[in-house]
Amino acid sequence: MAKFVIFGGSGMIGQRAVREALDRGHEVTIVVRHPAKVTESHPNLTVTSGDVSDPGTVAKAAIGADAVISAVSPPRGVPGSDPAAVLTAVAESLVAGLRSLGSDAPRLLVVGGAGSLEVAPEVRLVDAPGFPDLYKAEALAQGEALAVYRGVTDLDWSYLSPAASIAPGERTGTFRLGGDQLLSDADGNSHISAEDYVIALVDEAEESKHVRRRFTVAY
Repeated sequence: MAKFVIFGGSGMIGQRAVREALDRGHEVTIVVRHPAKVTESHPNLTVTSGDVSDPGTVAKAAIGADAVISAVSPPRGVPGSDPAAVLTAVAESLVAGLRSLGSDAPRLLVVGGAGSLEVAPEVRLVDAPGFPDLYKAEALAQGEALAVYRGVTDLDWSYLSPAASIAPGERTGTFRLGGDQLLSDADGNSHISAEDYVIALVDEAEESKHVRRRFTVAY
C-alpha cells in the first residue's frame, strides 16, 4: 500500500485517478479548495481543503506521501483568466513545496496536455493547422508548465500527456505508451479514455518508469 496525495481530485481526471488508486488498495488524500465537491467515500480516503498554489500547503500535504499527483486544470470560460499564469504558478508551487521537504520529498506526477506533443519534427500539435482555437490557450499554458518541470533536476517528476482526444469512456487496460511524439492509430485518430489514462498515471506512481520525463498514452 502506498500513500498518494492528489490535487484537483474533484475534476474529470482527478476523480478517476482517486478511484483507480483506491481500487488498487492505496491510501489517498485529496486536497481541493472546496471539499464539499468531492462525493467519493472510502475508508482509505481523506479529503482536506488547501490551495495548490501555496507551497506551504503542498509541503504539509506531501509529508509522508509516496507520490503527489497534480490533476489541476485552469479555470475554463472565465473572462480575464490566464491559463498560463495559473498552470505555471501551480508548477512553481508544487516544485517549491516539495523541495522544502528535501530528501523526504515524494515523487510528483502531473496530468498534462497533448498540445505540446510533436506531430512532426519541431512541430507541436498546438501549432499544427486545424488545432481548435477553443483549446489553444490552455494547450499553450500546459506547454509552459511542462517547461517549468523540465528545468527541475532535483526532484523526481513525471508529466503524462494524453492523446489528442480524451473523454470519459471504457476502462480497457490496453493502450500504448510513448514519449514526446503524438500517438495515433492506423486511421490517424489519437484518442484515450479517461479511465485508461488514469491506469497509466497510477502505474507510473507505482513503478517510476519515466522519471524526469514527459510521456504519453493513447490507443
